[in-house]
Amino acid sequence: MNSSSNKQTLLVSLLTIQTFALLVYTIYAVNNEGWNLFQILTENISSFNWNGQFNLDFSCYLTLSGLWIMWRNKFTPSSIFIAIVATIIGIMFFAPYLLYVVTAEQGDLKKVLCGNR
Repeated sequence: MNSSSNKQTLLVSLLTIQTFALLVYTIYAVNNEGWNLFQILTENISSFNWNGQFNLDFSCYLTLSGLWIMWRNKFTPSSIFIAIVATIIGIMFFAPYLLYVVTAEQGDLKKVLCGNR
């Protein structure tokens, strides 16, 4: 295996582990606390403590990832839909999307990042 292939394998492994870890964690959280994520998120952010700081910071990352998805795909209707889902669901959707893009672009990082530009 060459260095590029090793790096791609590492990325694929990381994204796969993140997806399944967050899926299991989410199932556990829903079973314990229900589907009231947005209420908890807004309460944390409005509390001006470290939980709120983290949630606001994370929300900014999610927003940027959604904007990147739309930009990469030239703001097509499907990219807007994908971005909204990725922004709400987070890594459980974003990691498989990246796996798809890395595979479709055959590991070419410039194409992964910029799409057809």
